[in-house]
Amino acid sequence: MDTIYAVSSAPGKAGVAVLRVSGPHAFSACRALCGNIPTPRIASLRVLRDKAGGRLDQAIVICFEAGQSFTGEDSVEFQVHGSIAVISAVMAALGAVDGLRPALPGEFTRRALENGQLDAAQVEGLADLIDAETEAQRRQALRVLSGDLGRRAESWRSDLIRAAALLEATIDFADEDVPVDVSPEVTLLVQRVRRELGTEIAGVGVAERIRTGFEVAIVGAPNVGKSTLLNALAGRDAAITSEIAGTTRDVIEVRMDLGGLPVTLLDTAGLRDTDDQIESIGVARAKDRAEQADLRVFLVEDGEPPLILPKEGDIVLRAKGDLASDDKASVSGKTGQGIPELIARMTLILTQESARAGIATRVRHRDAMQRGDAALAAAQNLLPGGEESADIAAEEMRAAIRALDSLVGRVDIENVLDEIFASFCLGK
Repeated sequence: MDTIYAVSSAPGKAGVAVLRVSGPHAFSACRALCGNIPTPRIASLRVLRDKAGGRLDQAIVICFEAGQSFTGEDSVEFQVHGSIAVISAVMAALGAVDGLRPALPGEFTRRALENGQLDAAQVEGLADLIDAETEAQRRQALRVLSGDLGRRAESWRSDLIRAAALLEATIDFADEDVPVDVSPEVTLLVQRVRRELGTEIAGVGVAERIRTGFEVAIVGAPNVGKSTLLNALAGRDAAITSEIAGTTRDVIEVRMDLGGLPVTLLDTAGLRDTDDQIESIGVARAKDRAEQADLRVFLVEDGEPPLILPKEGDIVLRAKGDLASDDKASVSGKTGQGIPELIARMTLILTQESARAGIATRVRHRDAMQRGDAALAAAQNLLPGGEESADIAAEEMRAAIRALDSLVGRVDIENVLDEIFASFCLGK
């Protein structure tokens, strides 16, 4: 396998930059730049020099032996001063070492997968951690990166291998008197796995929302104060406001952090019947996005019911609360009245929703678990048939195991890996 190198820290000028080398010639590269190899896993201060002996920089160098590094290979990290000139000079020196080549995007992580340091789900968790913007995203990504999903999949696999083995024993001893009826234990094992799969499948949608962001749509008639409210929540003029009804024609999106949850606020076109062709397209988009949103905030004026029906859990508030004369639930983007209460209420609703999130976070995970569950349902239906259907039931068990193996990358995910690693930077 080639020895690869790349800058693993962010591009541009910084106090420190990290250059990573991994592969069979990593220690040779270290010796070429440092003169000797520091004690593995102990940070050492070294002067880096090029082939001609010219001084490049003074750096902290850490060596990792195979099996003790992120990639599982011999690896070296050079922590150099983070100027563009220093980085370029050290990269050029590494490129002059025989057997080294620049890394491809995600190649360090791919080697970690191939060398058994990470499973496929952990790779996805690492990608999510790098992209995390909020506290909830960080926590969720760390759970996946730490291997929680892989351990759960291994537990399911162990139970199903046990169940399949019991069924196959029934087949092997079909002509003999087997003293123990295995069907009760097999049934219990299958039921337990299916129950846990059902819980995880149900939680994927919420987990994916934590990863990509919840959507909250502000809905109401034209000129009811939706854009003013969006601007107040965003803390900036994200949407144009005007006394002219129908100013907002398209859906305007603003990204926010609510209690550690990633949230996209949607300012939609005012809902009304109109002969304006462009505005009617905006109204249609508003209805569609509001329908798909995780939560809707309805702004209504006195005596005016919402033009589309709120769902359970949606928030309905009187618009332009600064003009209201009573204590009914209201909000005003103009004066800020009711905004802290609205933020608290949205945060509570979405936090309660996020509590349903499982360990699995992607559609790929859900698809694999659904395939496994379907195979187990078929096996469960065959169990009452006894010895005559035991062989088919056992094959359904094996199909379920294969489906769940794809969760962690044991089988059939090469195309998925290509897509995952395409999103990684060069140094990861």
